[in-house]
Amino acid sequence: MSAPEGQPDGEDPRSGNARADAQSQFSRYAQPLVSEALARVAALDTEPETLHKLRVALRRLRTLLWAWRPLLGRTFVDRQRAFLKRAASAAGEARDWDIAIALLGKDSAAALADERLASAREAARDHARETLSATDLKHALRDMLHEMNRALNTSPRRTPLKRLARERVRVARRSLGKRMRRARRAKRRDYAAWHEVRKGAKRLRYLLEFFESILPRRETRHLKSLKRIQNRFGKLNDAVASERLIADHREIFADSSNADAALAALGRERKKRRKKAANLLAKLA
Repeated sequence: MSAPEGQPDGEDPRSGNARADAQSQFSRYAQPLVSEALARVAALDTEPETLHKLRVALRRLRTLLWAWRPLLGRTFVDRQRAFLKRAASAAGEARDWDIAIALLGKDSAAALADERLASAREAARDHARETLSATDLKHALRDMLHEMNRALNTSPRRTPLKRLARERVRVARRSLGKRMRRARRAKRRDYAAWHEVRKGAKRLRYLLEFFESILPRRETRHLKSLKRIQNRFGKLNDAVASERLIADHREIFADSSNADAALAALGRERKKRRKKAANLLAKLA
């Protein structure tokens, strides 16, 4: 039976047959994510949804690099994470159009602009494919993995994997708590603070999923709550991003009144989703 997505195959680091230091275990966590990202890149011309799946794989890889940052160095890791973020962002606008079209649904103004919306989405997909092709992601990811493995394998110090996992989970959990407190104090339209909660929950969730097999059960008991935060705040972010996207592309509508109607519909959806996110945040206080 294969390991869950994003988890290393093979021996459990807890067994006596596996080296339990973080330096030697990095590749076993990173390789499945790199392989998944490369598979998504190869399928970009066949499945529009692959762009989204590629973004998720790259985000998980960014979290893994963050986890190993104390061993690899901030400057080196942050440079690689910035590259991964740019690659993920290249696929982002196409996904934003997908979400905006789904949110507008049967809205009359959207129906009138249906052909233009579809054209804008396809243009964004083409741009994403061209940008990702220009980054040569296939070779960049392989070179990155090779470079990191070389740095870790030549390190004179050995760090227990369990120690690294617990420390990075602790840091991520503390960061999420701070973000949640800031979001509770934020003004109603301060969506940047709310977006930070989503990112913090995502990071902690990915870490717990990576290290679930070597962490005490008490560390992973909040996974369900993290998924709820990511889902609820993700939906809010979708509404905010869609409203901004349509506001920046009013020209796709026949006239200003149609554009205003579509933006009003997205505004109502944003407020509804913000209320649900606020309710969840209050429950978790």
